[in-house]
Amino acid sequence: MQYTEGKPGRVFIVRIDHGEDLIANLQQFVADHQVNSGYIRFIGALQSGRIVTGPKTMCLPPDPHVESFSGGWEVIGLATITPDDPGPHLHIHASIGKGERVLTGCLRGEIITHIVIEAVVTELIGVDVKRGSDPVTGLYLPVLKHEKP
Repeated sequence: MQYTEGKPGRVFIVRIDHGEDLIANLQQFVADHQVNSGYIRFIGALQSGRIVTGPKTMCLPPDPHVESFSGGWEVIGLATITPDDPGPHLHIHASIGKGERVLTGCLRGEIITHIVIEAVVTELIGVDVKRGSDPVTGLYLPVLKHEKP
């Protein structure tokens, strides 16, 4: 286990409108406002996109199982913001639902908003975090300052 400690900084409320790309807009917003560390909570609806719903098989590095969706899905989601080059990195997970079908996982690529997304962006200050390649998982993960003794 690794950890770092910080404090909340600025808090923004962001509205993403019908037809706009959720990820591209959030990425641009945090870059424009220099939010390098923090988290995002959001609710609303999505028109279309892709979501990784776990690995195809239990192996490392994982081979992602990807589902496409379209046609107006309700969404609730969270994202972490960590410093990276050339700008902040977003890791976005969400649960989406339509009728009796629900998908949960990592949003990827172009994610188009249906009607509206309401997001709260919370900046964290004083945290010591970066992203780097993890030799065990083969993934690009947060690297935090402290490790559990």
